[in-house]
Amino acid sequence: MIAELGPLVWIVLAAGALVVGISKTAVPGAGTIAVAMFAAVLPAKESTGTLLLLLILGDLLALLTYRRHADWRAIVRMAPAVVVGLVAGWLFLAVADDDGVRRLIGVVLLMVVAVTLWRRWRQRRADRQERAGRLAANAYGAVGGFTTMVANAAGPVMSMYFLAAKFPIHAFLGTSAWFFAIINIAKLPFSIGLGIITPSSLLIDLALVPAVLAGAFAGRLLAKRMDQRVFDRLVIALTVAGAVYLLV
Repeated sequence: MIAELGPLVWIVLAAGALVVGISKTAVPGAGTIAVAMFAAVLPAKESTGTLLLLLILGDLLALLTYRRHADWRAIVRMAPAVVVGLVAGWLFLAVADDDGVRRLIGVVLLMVVAVTLWRRWRQRRADRQERAGRLAANAYGAVGGFTTMVANAAGPVMSMYFLAAKFPIHAFLGTSAWFFAIINIAKLPFSIGLGIITPSSLLIDLALVPAVLAGAFAGRLLAKRMDQRVFDRLVIALTVAGAVYLLV
């Protein structure tokens, strides 16, 4: 497969790998753009396996910076629901059509955004600072587990949960880093079993490592300068953009 990739394909893949690094260290939700870019130039299932290994590298880079900022109570609270979502996604991926999968995830992401914005609007109207509770953790966790297994698209889902939980930027990034490092590594046996990680995808990933490193470095610089309100709005905007792409 590598011999068939032209220069334009490599440019798109490198740009997607750069986005992976930035999304892991500064702008969660931007990872959906990388999902779209990889799926545009590689076969859908192969793109999922190729991207997974780069996401794990991005997770490890994020942990180097934000490992002390995680909210472990939030991660533990979601864990059972995430496992259920992972298994459901694995079963669904084994039998589903690529187009159907993308559209389903697009609809789910838009629903998640709508619910999150409605919660924030209701809290402003009531002048209260309600945090996401156990029911929200279970719902977001199950959807996140499903979407990450099917298309590496849980970033926007979990971003909406962390926004609902009102995490400041560093707690957001630290909790996200630990959550996805654990989940993405747990996905490896499923992905290998489905045959979506291949020797060709490993070689492509090896060539794209420098782009992920460059993106992670740029993301660290960006995160230090970003205002909380800008951060929140950027996460929401990128989530909506990713959902619309998956639907179209």
